[in-house]
Amino acid sequence: MAENSPLLKGRSTSSESKINDSKLYLAVFSAILGNFSFGYSLVYPSPVLPQLQTPDVDPRLRMGKEQTAWFGSIYTLGAAAGGLGAMLLNDLIGRKLSIMTSGVPSTIGYLLMGGASDFWMLLLGRFLTGVAGGMTAGSIPVYISEISHKRVRGAMGTCPQITAVTGTLSLYTLGLVLRWRWLAVVGGVPALLMVVLLVFMPSSPRRLIKLGREQEAEKALRWLRGEHYDTQMEINDIEHSINTQAKVTWSQLATPVYYRPILISVVMRFLQQMTGITPILVFMEPIFAKSKVSLPARYDAAIVGAFRLFAVAVAASLMDRAGRKALLYTSSLLMILSSLTLTIISHTTPCPLGTAPLTLTISHDAIGSALDASQQTSAGLIPLISTMVFIFGYALGWGPITWLLMSEVLPLVTRGVASGLCVAVSWLTAFALMQAFSHLVEDYSLFVPYLCFTVVCVFCLLFTAVCVPETRGRSLEEIENYFRTGGTFTITRSPSTEQM
Repeated sequence: MAENSPLLKGRSTSSESKINDSKLYLAVFSAILGNFSFGYSLVYPSPVLPQLQTPDVDPRLRMGKEQTAWFGSIYTLGAAAGGLGAMLLNDLIGRKLSIMTSGVPSTIGYLLMGGASDFWMLLLGRFLTGVAGGMTAGSIPVYISEISHKRVRGAMGTCPQITAVTGTLSLYTLGLVLRWRWLAVVGGVPALLMVVLLVFMPSSPRRLIKLGREQEAEKALRWLRGEHYDTQMEINDIEHSINTQAKVTWSQLATPVYYRPILISVVMRFLQQMTGITPILVFMEPIFAKSKVSLPARYDAAIVGAFRLFAVAVAASLMDRAGRKALLYTSSLLMILSSLTLTIISHTTPCPLGTAPLTLTISHDAIGSALDASQQTSAGLIPLISTMVFIFGYALGWGPITWLLMSEVLPLVTRGVASGLCVAVSWLTAFALMQAFSHLVEDYSLFVPYLCFTVVCVFCLLFTAVCVPETRGRSLEEIENYFRTGGTFTITRSPSTEQM
């Protein structure tokens, strides 16, 4: 009796060589404009808070300590609600329409903030832009994963993170020259452009096949891959994946094929937030001011934003070369080293100037003051450099790869609901962390938060080693087979099945 032969191994790549990715890139660009808006809106308080805390601001808009904390953190509650919304909408109306729907709360939110005459309008606008951010974070990675082929899925999977970082950098940069109302006006433009472009983009072929609309799926694949691409092989793979999955029941969720990828995705999103990335980004200017960085805090934020974009671009180029796990290892180690450095320097109080003994001569006193000033300037750069290394490490691995793996490992039948669940868990964690961060900094300075972040980064390293599979170069069907079989990526089919 002949041995089982692999379904995907040895397949001719002549069809793959005829793929034209130009329209795929257009579809991805249309979708990730939502991520640009997400990155922009997330850090909106960074340049805005200093403008709304001055004495000449309208008393109805002026922010004290309590208002500042809520203005910074309420976004994450909106993002959690948006994640739950994506959990329902992804399967109810599809990935593409879910992304388009996010344009509604985004536009209303920016209009409220841009025209705010009272503090509640700022809060509501911030909450609504958070809802939009949660919806896009739960839908866009899944949509991109399902319209991409495995040769470019790694690079395409980093696009949401790249554009989110670009949005963050844009906000930091525009904050140097624009007032807060105009920042809100500019923020509404990408979401509107996203909705307009997505009208002309195809729906997910996988969802279309799942709904029994094979002709529409074939048309969508041909649009995405080019006129000369043989769509039938990819349609057969998708159908095979769908046919091997029945409707999931609660008892089936207890089997490894379902609970393992869901747990991996949820825990990775939890750990991603617990590294401290959200409070560091949102409160970057106050953090640098408290760290006594030698450069003005607003310029430090722009420098870090630009460096973060560079790091994500490096990660995109390495994603399908170095592999997901190698980048996660490197990311964890860099974050451990940098957060440990920040912990140490935040616990060390520099000696004040002018402490030289009175018996020193005038020349020695002058030399000592100059050396002290030089040392203080050099020491003032350490928090900036360490933060840049931390951001580089995060952007190299735990930033983009967490999004990518979520869209890769979740089973097709649970992908819509589970991705929304991941986003909700992520942002509820971020809300709790940002509230705790504010109190910890007030009571214990930056030492305790940085120490906690260091410990979490160690857990990130261990979790990568024990639980995360390497998905580089694997199709979505092969990844599902890995969890179904307990560790085998290759899909096999018996000879009798092949002859059918």
